Amino acid sequence: MSARNPPPPGPQPQRHEHVPRKANPLRRGSDRFEARICRILLLILVLGLPAASLGTGLATYQLAMQTVRTQSAERYEVDAEVVSAGETVPATKTQQAQVRWLDEEGTARTDDTRVKAHTPEGATVRVWVTQDGAVTVPPMTQNQAVTTGWFTGTAAAAGFAAVIYVTRKGMRHELDRKRYAQWDAEWERVEPLWAARFRR
Repeated sequence: MSARNPPPPGPQPQRHEHVPRKANPLRRGSDRFEARICRILLLILVLGLPAASLGTGLATYQLAMQTVRTQSAERYEVDAEVVSAGETVPATKTQQAQVRWLDEEGTARTDDTRVKAHTPEGATVRVWVTQDGAVTVPPMTQNQAVTTGWFTGTAAAAGFAAVIYVTRKGMRHELDRKRYAQWDAEWERVEPLWAARFRR
């Protein structure tokens, strides 16, 4: 076994003890206030963002599912005959047409809708109609309801985070404005003393 090397002669360097942040003489009261508010905002962000996102998304999904059930009950798909078709617009893939179908009571109904381009008169197309006998769009699906919920929840999370960010930036701007004003006031008191030293 080899003996440990003895310490070098002379005074030993002092160990740097940890200085608490609050004891730092350079930390102003506004610095401590800002740090405290930032911790509070961070806590609100961590706890509030998931709640806002999930709550908003779930509520939107439930409302969308009510729309799905309502529209599914009020709309149904039928085979309709193209009575007359308008001119095909080259820039689109559909054309306006008048269609005729029989409702659930056997009454003939007619309405205007858009069909595929170059659909001839007399052709059979599938259309969605309401109980009142009007052509309408397909009902909302469950997948669309889920997508709407996710989109709204994500937008709510982004909005919540933006509010926290703007709040922090606004607080920082206001504190900096007061710090600069305090710095200017202190410099107005100190600057004449510094200038007098160089005039001697």
